[in-house]
Amino acid sequence: MADELEKIELACFPMANPDDLLSAEDIRAYARTFPDGYFVAFIGDRPVGMGAGIFLDFDFEHPQHTIKEITGEHQCGNHDPDGDWYYGTDITVHPDYRGRGIGRMLYDRRKAFVAERNKRGIIAGGSLPGYFHHKAHMSIQEYVDKVVAGELHDPTLSFQLANGFEVRGLLENYLEDEADDGWATLIVWENPDYREES
Repeated sequence: MADELEKIELACFPMANPDDLLSAEDIRAYARTFPDGYFVAFIGDRPVGMGAGIFLDFDFEHPQHTIKEITGEHQCGNHDPDGDWYYGTDITVHPDYRGRGIGRMLYDRRKAFVAERNKRGIIAGGSLPGYFHHKAHMSIQEYVDKVVAGELHDPTLSFQLANGFEVRGLLENYLEDEADDGWATLIVWENPDYREES
């Protein structure tokens, strides 16, 4: 199944450097390291989407990072079972299966998982594929501001906002992707049921 999931990853990020994306080898590493944090959506026997992540502590005072720096080897090497946050390393739905509620289901499953484990919330670096059509005449900050204000639609960020995430900043050189010139949003969803442990 790891090979099929790698194909979904490549189909979802056609302009990204494949070295920055989840490979079949990375997916197998997740199965060994943190299988509980990896979700796969199926239609029948066919995998059509996935969500991956790790637990870690996050320094909001120094938020800049790349996907490789924050996640470590195989995008799961920095997993810390005691970490306060679930860092979403990947969420994808095959282009042929979008618009069926699969992405929302994956986000809802992540949120439920975070609540079950009593983590503070979810953090992720969000790609900005729609920026490709605006980057010749608009800065990345202006683009994100317009998407947040509802003046523009971005296939990823607009969906994340609709799922309760908020933008906390921009991440430069997050991963090599021609669509957004390596920029990503730092997005956060805070778990409303989080209980401080004494």
